[in-house]
Amino acid sequence: MEIKGIIFDMDGVLLDSEKLYVRFWAEAGRACGYPFEKKHALAIRSLARPFAIERLEGFFGKGFDYDKVRNKRIELMDGYVEKNGIESKPFALETLGKLKAKGFKLALATATAPERAKRYLSRAGLYELLDKMICASMVQKGKPEPDIYLRAAEELGFEPSECIAVEDSPNGILSAYRAGCRAVMIPDMDEPNEETLALLYAKADDLRDILKIAEGGL
Repeated sequence: MEIKGIIFDMDGVLLDSEKLYVRFWAEAGRACGYPFEKKHALAIRSLARPFAIERLEGFFGKGFDYDKVRNKRIELMDGYVEKNGIESKPFALETLGKLKAKGFKLALATATAPERAKRYLSRAGLYELLDKMICASMVQKGKPEPDIYLRAAEELGFEPSECIAVEDSPNGILSAYRAGCRAVMIPDMDEPNEETLALLYAKADDLRDILKIAEGGL
């Protein structure tokens, strides 16, 4: 079936922000009195709120104050981004421009809140290239459930099987796979394990590969 739409995760795929989330989740957790480490932040990448809470309670116990730590993480990260900006991933602007020129429709599927996602992407010059933006707050269940990718494909006007979903995390890949999209992974913070590899339509080295994959050349 012909590929017609490309749906991108944001953090770690279009923006080089995953490293910031990992850093500031850990800093926020420690500031709130928890022995929060990088591994704990990596474990909740792309997870919707209920699943993230469950995972963190598994690490730190039922009394884990998710909202307190999350709000501190937002405060720390927003302060950093306001001062230092946020970098796009290599070839992001180039790739989105080429995909648009070839006639592909582009969407975003992110756990980030709409206002923050728009602000971050606008600063990187990427927002205007997207046809649709779907955030976790717009669907009933976030990643790793399929809702966000089902909604994104619907908004583009295509079947999920007509869409490539570009992700960097296992939870995001699982969401895309469950929706019936063709899941493509560009590893960012770590490499996929065997379970994640089994779900992939393709594995890319960087964003430049996405056009080749969409045109059936990789």
